[in-house]
Amino acid sequence: MSENKINIKNYGETEVFDGESYESLYKRTVKNTGFEALGVKCGNTICELADKVSYNGEIEFIDITHNEGVRIYCASASLLLIKACQDIMGKDVPVFIENTINNNYYCEIRDGKTEAETELLEKIEKRMKDLVEADIPFEKVYMKKDDAIDICNALGHFDKSRLLRYVRYSTIYMYKIDDFYDYFYGSMVPSSGYIKKFALVKYSNGFLLQFPSVENSDILQSYDNFDKISQVFIEQLEWCKLMKVNHIADLNDIISKGHFEELVRINEALHEKKIAQIADMIAEKRDKIKLVLIAGPSSSGKTTFAQRLCVQLRVNGITPHVIGMDDFFVNRDETPLDDEGKPDYENINALDITLFNNVMNSLIKGEEVNMPSYNFITGKKEYNGRKIKLNEGDIIVCEGIHGLNDRLTKLIPHENKFKIFISALTQLNIDAHNRVSTTDSRLIRRIVRDYHFRGNSAAKTIESWPSVRRGEVKNIFPYQEKADVMFNSTTIYELCVLKSHIEPLLFGIDKSMPEYITARRLLKLIDIVLGVDGCSVPNNSIIREFIGGSVFKV
Repeated sequence: MSENKINIKNYGETEVFDGESYESLYKRTVKNTGFEALGVKCGNTICELADKVSYNGEIEFIDITHNEGVRIYCASASLLLIKACQDIMGKDVPVFIENTINNNYYCEIRDGKTEAETELLEKIEKRMKDLVEADIPFEKVYMKKDDAIDICNALGHFDKSRLLRYVRYSTIYMYKIDDFYDYFYGSMVPSSGYIKKFALVKYSNGFLLQFPSVENSDILQSYDNFDKISQVFIEQLEWCKLMKVNHIADLNDIISKGHFEELVRINEALHEKKIAQIADMIAEKRDKIKLVLIAGPSSSGKTTFAQRLCVQLRVNGITPHVIGMDDFFVNRDETPLDDEGKPDYENINALDITLFNNVMNSLIKGEEVNMPSYNFITGKKEYNGRKIKLNEGDIIVCEGIHGLNDRLTKLIPHENKFKIFISALTQLNIDAHNRVSTTDSRLIRRIVRDYHFRGNSAAKTIESWPSVRRGEVKNIFPYQEKADVMFNSTTIYELCVLKSHIEPLLFGIDKSMPEYITARRLLKLIDIVLGVDGCSVPNNSIIREFIGGSVFKV
């Protein structure tokens, strides 16, 4: 044993053997945690358990209760799934990992003839369990980029081989299990034996890869039949086919061949067509619908969407009156507090629900109403003489995070309401096996917007993001299926436009900062995307809400 020592968070200082891996260190020092380590946090970077101990500061072993631990588990289970699918069905059967359904992965088999029936899924799941039982190493193999491209082509992973053309490094790594190689974005566990809990369940046109619950790793994440979300996924797949962009490599090809402007025009036209269809749905029931409620998580583009919807409503002969939900905040001294004793403005009880219902019902009845206005300086409601009265055919458009929660509009008749859920519901994935998290895509949007319009650094936005996410999980996502319609605000081209805005901001976060882990992950993502300027983005695009230059007041 050498004289080297290392400090393990919650376990104190211990000696380290020469050439010892983090996995070995964990197994001989950390016991009875109830969860198994999946990776290790070394300062503000994430290392794999298979890595040799090299960090001389405090380390922390992370499990599935940690966000980065979840990412490691999901990537490792995905590798296991693809290996098992190829063992059962052969290398020529393409398997696509597409989106998340309640934190489980939705996957499809796309060879035009194979159905993801229960019997086939049982065979694949059994093969996965056999691989787990065998505890086969996940070997990280470094190689020349050209060799990796050849391997991907031999396996039929042409999306990966095309993507690797745009990687700037001459040497890359792939993961190997038995004789099977795959390129994966992110870290892995040391071996298949770590992936102890999963299941395959038939879902929609494909199947779900279920993961363990963060709260209890012995049970699997639940799932429901999110019919409306599923329809958005199907619609987005059709849009991708129409634009001939299925993965980042396709986007890069379009940029390199000089067809980017055409792609932007088609994508924006699809958005406008969808917004027009929603306006038409409202217009068909104009004799009943008086209140349009728009809700969605942070950086969904709610403000621009609401403005574009209002334009389309006017095309239908409807006059919209836009009302801000923030004007119905209770006085600051009445605001509920969060667990840390701070004002919780995302709590539905931070709104004066009774006042909101009374105002809306009065407007629906055709009465003139003196509208409240919330003064964020004094923390009180004020009445400044702003009055609204609905004429025949007029409607109210109200945007806010609680729009889908029936508690907000409990006294308003159901037939008078139309609810819209908007979010970046899908994202252009890296390749067939590597997803881009919609949460990360919204975070990228928010970092850029907060820097341009709120004077916040990338570090500050990243630091506040977990709190934002907790609010979304509590106040928005549980009600999304209550929407009458959903709008996917993702643009298939946005990463390449946002790249030039966010890259310098992320490079401003160094290893000494806790936000470095997230910054590094986002930098790795945008590194494989070709950057373009935003000149081709029209001034009414949702993306203008983040990069500036919008025709709307956002």
